[in-house]
Amino acid sequence: MEEIARLEHTRNYVQPGDVILALDRWKQYVRGPRRRLWDECEWGDVHWYCCGNPLEGRALLDRVLLAMTPRSARELRTVLAKYDSLWITPYPYLADRY
Repeated sequence: MEEIARLEHTRNYVQPGDVILALDRWKQYVRGPRRRLWDECEWGDVHWYCCGNPLEGRALLDRVLLAMTPRSARELRTVLAKYDSLWITPYPYLADRY
């Protein structure tokens, strides 16, 4: 957390609180219904204009990971891996076929 706070105060592409907000948006997004994920990716979501795009938030997290020390980046990747696995997981009925 200390390193994230330091990055939020020293980098021009991230403001204080942006990392936790991006992580929370990504978490809420990938935990949503799969049908909604497809529709939002395909057609967009007007809610994103006021509250932030979770896909842009995930991209911000990637940039932050590159700026972090290896140890801190590894810790954040561990947290992100749990949510990323929800995003990447295929539909259950297709998983048996592959």
